[in-house]
Amino acid sequence: MEKAIEAGEKPAGNVEHHEDMGVTPHDVPENFTALAEDISYGPGGIRGIIASPFVFGAAFLASLGGFSFGYDQGVISIINVMDQFLDQYPELKGGGFWTGFMTAMLELGAFLGCFFMPWLADKISRKWALSVVVIIFCIGAIIQTAAPNYGTLVFGRFFGGIGVGTLALGAPLYISEIAPPHLRGALLVLESVSIVLGAVVAYWITYATRHLEGDIAFRLPFGLQMVCAVFLGTCIHFFPYSPRWLGLVGREAECLQSLSKLRRLPPTDWRIKAEFQAIITEVEFQKKMLDRRHPGVTGFKLEIATWLDLFKSRRRVAIGVGVAFFQQFSGINGFIYYAPLLFRSLGQDSEMSLILSGMINIGQLVAVVLCFFIIDHVGRRPLAIWGAVGMAVPYIIMSALVGEFSHDWPGHSAAGWVTCGFAYVYIIAYGVSYSPLAWVRPPSYSCPSLQPP
Repeated sequence: MEKAIEAGEKPAGNVEHHEDMGVTPHDVPENFTALAEDISYGPGGIRGIIASPFVFGAAFLASLGGFSFGYDQGVISIINVMDQFLDQYPELKGGGFWTGFMTAMLELGAFLGCFFMPWLADKISRKWALSVVVIIFCIGAIIQTAAPNYGTLVFGRFFGGIGVGTLALGAPLYISEIAPPHLRGALLVLESVSIVLGAVVAYWITYATRHLEGDIAFRLPFGLQMVCAVFLGTCIHFFPYSPRWLGLVGREAECLQSLSKLRRLPPTDWRIKAEFQAIITEVEFQKKMLDRRHPGVTGFKLEIATWLDLFKSRRRVAIGVGVAFFQQFSGINGFIYYAPLLFRSLGQDSEMSLILSGMINIGQLVAVVLCFFIIDHVGRRPLAIWGAVGMAVPYIIMSALVGEFSHDWPGHSAAGWVTCGFAYVYIIAYGVSYSPLAWVRPPSYSCPSLQPP
């Protein structure tokens, strides 16, 4: 459809039937599912979010899973250069390999956790899956906080990474399924906002604790990462189940009630019925497609078969995976995890390197918040194109400056500051584009037959 149907405006066609539709859908127009996706419950953007405080609260709470991911980025970047931390784990003084290995173990755990989350979310619901992985995350955080030696620290980061990966994946899944169509893009940006906010909060907490005596300087910020995760795992149960999950498991009456609660409209409202119909029709279509593609296949074999089905739609998968891959391949983790070392290598002293590192997180936060306001007006594709240009140009300039002046930064301090400045240009371009796009873009390309069973 060329434009969304505004709140209060009924669709053309069999309107009387929609008004009389009960909980169980039947006899609907062929275009009813497409129509439901185009329904507008009100204005989009920030005005729509202000008008929908309940669904915003649910989405913001779920996005705190991203906060835990960002918190680790912020906390480890400054802990890696903390004297108390290096004294506790002398292996880290032996060279960059052991520092990089310890840091990257969280990413490895997160990678593996991503494969675990879809099955868990379908099995026990999106909400309970988030609560379960919060427990995994907290166990990893406890191991990191209490680690007496380097090996235990590495294991704690790997185990906690499983929780981080599942939280970062489960949050946008829940958000995309509770958000009304006209607010989905803006609400999914909350995941990116929370990641960066977590990095900012963790960084400045650790910046303050570095002045404490002994290992409490790094163990305290390690332990504090559990606070937000526990809050998420507990409070998420004050909000409804995902309507799509309820439809998936055959709890259709609860699906309708969940939509009614999320949209703050009675179950008899035609827009609620239309969206409900879309969910049930999609689930039924998906099950029929699975039966047709894999007759007689059940259990683990069906799980594997549905993963393989993803690659039958190569273009969709290439776009969805490509955006996420190149988001990480852009080098953002190098900037966030090793920012103090980066700025020190550009000729800055130790204290200024720490300040610049903290401000780079704040710059990214400002950019991501800006994207929250403009994404539905500018569009995903223009942000992807111009964001890539905005990141590439600073990289080229920084490479040229480093190649020319890195042999003598004290003698070329102005060039060093210019290089630092272009690092900020890169981070702002990233924050307003690829930082949120990796969470927002893939759901835009999903289709019923390729969504998780």
